[in-house]
Amino acid sequence: MTRLAFALLALVACGKKTENKAAAAATEITVAAASDLMFAFKEVGAAFEKQTGKKVTFSFGSSGNLAKQVENGGPFDVFAAANVAFIDEAIKSGACDPATKAMYARGRIVVWTKTGGAAAPASLVDLKDDRFKKIAIANPEHAPYGKAAKQALEKLGIWDAVQPKIVFGENISQTLQFAQTGNADAAIAALSLALAAKDGTYLLVDDALHAPLDQAMVACMHGTSFELAKQFTAFVSSEAGHAIMKSHGFLLPGESMAKSK
Repeated sequence: MTRLAFALLALVACGKKTENKAAAAATEITVAAASDLMFAFKEVGAAFEKQTGKKVTFSFGSSGNLAKQVENGGPFDVFAAANVAFIDEAIKSGACDPATKAMYARGRIVVWTKTGGAAAPASLVDLKDDRFKKIAIANPEHAPYGKAAKQALEKLGIWDAVQPKIVFGENISQTLQFAQTGNADAAIAALSLALAAKDGTYLLVDDALHAPLDQAMVACMHGTSFELAKQFTAFVSSEAGHAIMKSHGFLLPGESMAKSK
């Protein structure tokens, strides 16, 4: 076989690989999502896959850390944060499309305690009690739920009293795990995660004690399929998506605590 023939075959093979890669890109997306979405978005993803036949892969973490990955060109099709500010930062960096920005939920925080551990608090102020030796919150520097937890403790005037007990989780999922494994006596965590946690109880924290956990999402530029990314964000905001989010304890955009009762 001549060199020219080999070159032509190589070119055809390369073309087929490119076509196959493009085909794969059109059937799968990757979503960078805040850890509080772990259970809700897995259900949303399954419903989206059933409806469209398209696969969704998730990468969960703290909103701040995910935002840095997105801004640095991480291969994500969608970024769903636990605070709209991180979405705005990702858009400002040029990594995501401002026209696709959408609010999708408002999160809520709870105090979670393990059954058989320290007696559950009757109020947030009870965390000052000596029975709580360690209290887990997500790192407020990059986790919106941790920032909300700190704000609530500060507003009640007990931050200075409980600060020596505080242990920081890298994200809100790890924060809850600290209490589940007994490495903390209580965790201020996301309601969406507490609802799925076994062998424990939770106290809902008044959302007037902290800034709203308004959660937003956006389609990004460095993924495999921008069009499919927009389909996914639309599904999250659809009636079916809203029903799933509500079942996991989230308020919908514009919905107040009073309306949700």
